[in-house]
This record gives sequence, C-alpha cells and structure tokens, in this order.
Amino acid sequence: MQVSHTPAAVSAAFNDPNLIAHAGLVPVMRLAERCGLSRLVAQKVKLTAAKNGAAASADAKVTSIVGGMAAGADSIDDLHVLRHGAMPAVFAGVRAPSTLDTFLRAFTHGHALQLHAVHRRFLGALAAHTPLLPGSQELAFIDVDSTHKRVYGRAKQGAEYGRFKGIRTLHPLLATICTPHARPVIAGVRMRRGKAADSRGAPKFVSEALATAAEAGCTGTRILRADSQFYNAGVIAACHRAGAHFSITTGMNPSIKRAVHSISHHAWRACRCWSSDPSLTRSA
Repeated sequence: MQVSHTPAAVSAAFNDPNLIAHAGLVPVMRLAERCGLSRLVAQKVKLTAAKNGAAASADAKVTSIVGGMAAGADSIDDLHVLRHGAMPAVFAGVRAPSTLDTFLRAFTHGHALQLHAVHRRFLGALAAHTPLLPGSQELAFIDVDSTHKRVYGRAKQGAEYGRFKGIRTLHPLLATICTPHARPVIAGVRMRRGKAADSRGAPKFVSEALATAAEAGCTGTRILRADSQFYNAGVIAACHRAGAHFSITTGMNPSIKRAVHSISHHAWRACRCWSSDPSLTRSA
C-alpha cells in the first residue's frame, strides 16, 4: 500500500465533535482531583499584582496546563489539544492557550515558589493514594544534580551565556526520588541563571528535597546522592539536620588520601550499586 499524495499536500487533523482523542486523561485528571491539585493551587498560588486577569482562576489554569502536558503538549500552542473534539464535554473549565500564556507570563520567582509548595504537598498526597514509591519505608535515594537548558529568546528571564561558549542557557537544579523498586519521580526543580555555579543554592534545595521525600512516605533510610560539585559543608549540614545519609563524590586531595589510608582494612564493607549493576563493589 502506498500513499497517493505528496507529503506537502497531506495533513491530518482531529475535529470530530463527538470523539475524544485523549480519553486516557479522564482517569489521570480524576486522580489529580482526588489528590487535591485544584484545592492546593487555589490555596497556595496568589498572583495578586498580576494584570489582564492573569490572577483569576489559577486552579483551572494550572490543571489545564497539567492536562495538556499529560496529553503531549510541549508548547503553549499545543495546549489547544484540550479543546479538540468532544473534550469540552468531558472536562469543565478548560482555558484557551492565549489565556494560559498570559497566566504563565505573570509569574515571578515568588510565584514559582508557590507552585513548588503545591508540588511538594501534591506529591505527598499522590504517594498516599498510589504505589508511587514502593519500598520507600525501607530505603529511598534522593539524587541532586544541575543541568543546562539551551534557550533562544533573548528576553527569557535568567538566560545567560555560561559554561557553553556562545550558547544562552538556563541552569536549573533538579532533585528526584527513587527506590530500588521504583522509577525516579521529580522532587523539586529550582531555576537559576545560566552562569550560576553548579552548587549555588544547593543547601536549601537539598533541605527541601529531603523534606519532600519525607512527605512522600520515605520514612526509612534516605540517602542523598550527588557529584563533586555538591561536596560542601552546607549540603552535608542539610543532610545531618534531616537525619539523612549521603553519598557525595569528592576530588582527591592530600587530606582525602590521608583519610582513606587511615581506614582499617576490617572497616571496609560491601556496597550494592542499585542504579545499574547489582554486583558488589568495595567501598568505605
């Protein structure tokens, strides 16, 4: 079988008013309602100084964005997927992409922190309603790292030339939670300027990530894992305050060498690598 038209002359669109293209959104959004997503947004997100009506119905706008992302939208225009076919007959309160664009553009750093508070409490409720992190009562890993995200608009807040020459980036901190039996879930994201140091703001961010893990039911052993960029006194102190263990890479220097050589041969123990090969490796 062959297509009888040239690619440039063919397009596909879903516009039947009686069909739903993303019926799988129904159980997803029902679960979000059960876990209190709309209620949390209404309580925590307050855009009091926003203009053009951006502050109105924050709960409906956030749930519209979440629903659109679950349906595969990765841009503002893509959020129109929620208005195709019979979707308006199944979901109430869906907002237009232009309205959602105005809403998001009204956000400041403080408003983003309000959304972080929503995420933290929603993740705890989600873990209570579903087997999101099986085994978290025994062992959970909190992984922290930074990354660079290339951006192209010169007006994007925080976008700067940083580590990569000639490339404008944002430089967010990321934290995920996983167990030996569960895939990682996002515990927190903190946006920063593109030229920020890898560990800038890390101690507070680590404290929040460990607290989020506790709210998500990680009541057993919690182990923070990070690379050498996060080897500093503030991060270690945050782990101690939260009662968490840590596994942080450090560069080799004379003091580290002396500390390693001072360890008794009988004090070494086996350590299982949960993330890849389950074979045992020697570790202090």
